[in-house]
Amino acid sequence: MRRLLRRAIRYFDLLKMKEEGLVEIAKEVVKKYQTVYKNVSDSSDLIVGEIKKEESKFRETLARGLKIFENHIKSGDFSAGLSGVSAFEMVTTYGFPRELIEDLAKERNIEVDWVEFEEEMKKHQELSRAGSEQKFKGGLADTSEISIKYHTATHLLHAALREVLGDDVLQKGSNITPERLRFDFSHDAKMTDEEKKEVESIVNQKIKESLPVICEEMKIGEAKETGALGVFGEKYGEAVKVYKIGNEKKGIFSMELCGGPHIDNTDKLGHFKITKEEAVSAGVRRIKAVLEFSA
Repeated sequence: MRRLLRRAIRYFDLLKMKEEGLVEIAKEVVKKYQTVYKNVSDSSDLIVGEIKKEESKFRETLARGLKIFENHIKSGDFSAGLSGVSAFEMVTTYGFPRELIEDLAKERNIEVDWVEFEEEMKKHQELSRAGSEQKFKGGLADTSEISIKYHTATHLLHAALREVLGDDVLQKGSNITPERLRFDFSHDAKMTDEEKKEVESIVNQKIKESLPVICEEMKIGEAKETGALGVFGEKYGEAVKVYKIGNEKKGIFSMELCGGPHIDNTDKLGHFKITKEEAVSAGVRRIKAVLEFSA
């Protein structure tokens, strides 16, 4: 959806288009095809609602990005153009589309140092790759008992985020130390305080329910049929491990393909608390959280 919206700026200025302009277009498209495609008719409210939500989020991104672009230009030598470092920051930190930076720079006859931009992107990718290579399975920094507890908690967090924010949420990475967990996930907007509290509440409720953590080995095709989540595009072998949190009696709360170690019951996790939620890059958010244990 966001990719389509970014492409839309090639054809019209979304900021000058009246509020919910895309929603009106979507309604007309639905009206035209609902008699041809039954799934369009059945899902019309969902389709229009998602477009409305994405348009609103993208407007916010564009407005914020335009302000940042102007600030970068004002703070530097106008004739020198826009540095690659500034362009990199706008794309990765603020989610501003590269193609819009190109369009704005062209309008103002400003050069953008895309060579420096690519160098910054390469350094960023190399740092991310190096960090990943140093981790154990599941993003663990070590295999201590507390790290294993934190890793198990990421499964609860993942499921809770999907329950609160929607099924578009998918894990993008994790990093576990004996002091905290760090969990990256796909989401376009900053979480509200209410959403964070709801996620915390769900995770802590599942901890109190003393849900068993069960591992099953199965073929990759069978795992996909069960609906198990496979995270961040990993290449799996023919046989995989599927970790379920819950059972038929208490209900399955989480089910994921995973190779990392886990505890056997959620009642060992203590109290879950989110300490920070922040942006990582365009469309990716990060949560840092801790487990608190009674003395």
